Amino acid sequence: MPVEEFVAGWISGALGLVMGHPFDTVKVRLQTQNTYRGIVDCVVKIYRYESILGFFKGMSFPIASVAVVNSILFGVYSNTLQALTATSHQDRRAQLPSYTHIFIAGCTGGFLQAYSLAPFDLIKVRLQNQTESKLWPGSPPPKYRGPVHCAVTIFREEGPRGLFRGSGALMLRDTPTLGFYFVTYEGLCHKYTPAGQQPSSTTVMVAGGFAGIGSWVTATPFDVIKARMQMGCVNQRAYKGMLDCIVTSFRQEGLGVFFRGFTINSARAFPVNAVTFLSYEYLLRMWG
Repeated sequence: MPVEEFVAGWISGALGLVMGHPFDTVKVRLQTQNTYRGIVDCVVKIYRYESILGFFKGMSFPIASVAVVNSILFGVYSNTLQALTATSHQDRRAQLPSYTHIFIAGCTGGFLQAYSLAPFDLIKVRLQNQTESKLWPGSPPPKYRGPVHCAVTIFREEGPRGLFRGSGALMLRDTPTLGFYFVTYEGLCHKYTPAGQQPSSTTVMVAGGFAGIGSWVTATPFDVIKARMQMGCVNQRAYKGMLDCIVTSFRQEGLGVFFRGFTINSARAFPVNAVTFLSYEYLLRMWG
């Protein structure tokens, strides 16, 4: 099993994470808190009360963990596709595998990524939602002092299962979505690349960007449910399960709640995934 796919996935994931984290913080706040009038209001308040550092809250842990999880996604996807088609990454550039095989490989990578990601994502969301600051009106003291303290506190207060809160919604978000994600990327690269050639940097960036935007169309509803379940007990709105979260959210806020954060997710998706795929492809070519 080639390790290059995993290493390239880790590095490209880290680059994408640094670029996209400020957008992700705004998205999480919009999905889990009803104190903002929209994206601009959220951005202004974070900057006013928490400075520029507020947008990078909770990022140190993902750099060391979520980037590794991203390597699982790319590594499992590439190796699963190779097992299904008996072709290497370079061979696939000459002959596109069937979309069915690409979709299955993407879903496999998405499922295993979600399983590995769940505790790390929960900690990230909890830290991003902390609005402790002397400038925030009525701000409570911070509950968590950092990622390790957050993990220990969740384990102590909610048990081992607490670290996997929202994992069901996370798996439903990532499994089919990442299948479509790779189908879109591979299809666009193949369509706009002359036969027998490697896709250009521009093609890779555009294909990666559009794959990222397209994936959030199907991912956003479950992304909202995931974030709300992860924050449920903190906001004194503990849900009995995923269905209860869906029904309660719909009754209280209408159908639009399931697409909260879609605009900023789309704005983040293009540059983040463009950079992720460009660095991924470049590293594989360099090592190939």
